[in-house]
Amino acid sequence: MTAHDNPGVTDSGVTRVGSGHSRDDAWTGDFRQLWLPLWPLASDDLLEGVYRQSRTSALGRRYIEANPQAMSNLLVVDIDHPDAALRALSAQGSHPMPNAIVSNRANGHAHAVWALAEPVIRTEYARRKPLAYAAAVNEALRRAVDGDKGYSGLITKNPVHEHWDTEWLHAELRSLPHLADELGARMPPANWRSQKARRANPVGLGRNCSLFDSARVWAYQEARRIRLRNEYPTSEDADLLLARLVEVAHEINTEFGEPLPVAEVRACVASIHRWITVGVNGRQFDGWRDSRTVNSATFVAIQSARGRRSGRARRAGSPIQGGLQ
Repeated sequence: MTAHDNPGVTDSGVTRVGSGHSRDDAWTGDFRQLWLPLWPLASDDLLEGVYRQSRTSALGRRYIEANPQAMSNLLVVDIDHPDAALRALSAQGSHPMPNAIVSNRANGHAHAVWALAEPVIRTEYARRKPLAYAAAVNEALRRAVDGDKGYSGLITKNPVHEHWDTEWLHAELRSLPHLADELGARMPPANWRSQKARRANPVGLGRNCSLFDSARVWAYQEARRIRLRNEYPTSEDADLLLARLVEVAHEINTEFGEPLPVAEVRACVASIHRWITVGVNGRQFDGWRDSRTVNSATFVAIQSARGRRSGRARRAGSPIQGGLQ
């Protein structure tokens, strides 16, 4: 069968659905396998809110949750330009070709979707380096097509809904290193998440990383303070740290343009708390394991070092005395 025999297939081999074309094809089945949420958020109108519902019901909605709460296997970029599909398709020497482009036929804006060979875990048991790597790859894809900086990646256009025009480009699943290699120089520098603008308004998977980094730094300091209560850690100390960490994590989350779901905040808190109070793979935060005597000496040393740095900074910024006659 040629492209001319099937109105849903272009000469280039791209399968196009929408504008009245049937969606009962192999690509719809492929999407159902790639799309992992079991009880997804979905809606026909985002202004009216999104609500959890069955997969079957959600697939009848215009907007659906891209990934389940525990993992991400789809990287989605929102391209708010009239030529969004062209930007996503112009991949030669720029970026890897997305698996699908889901376009709004009214204004040309689109979501470009890349499917991963291995999902990135976001639970409390997740390793943070893969999550940070996925956030960097997602950012590079966004830069490559000039995607929306404020898009959180939570809700995407439903590619099997007739309201949108969907172009299925290929079914290949890529690993993060594969995507990163193709993106090349578009990959952000190692310190990109520490840049002021990125810290102020992280998006997508970057919110998970920002929450974890900010909360863990605070938790390390608070853990040392709590450990000054008793010579050795107690269950009451662990409970106190957890209660305070939950409050701080939720405060950090409310500062994001679009906060993370409560479940992801809870997973982040559990991961930090477990590392500090129990340890992971035989490693643990020294400030919790050490005795109160050691912690007290360490705490004083840290505070003294901070005081010296602060003093040097103030002196460096002071006007030179005696320079004016």
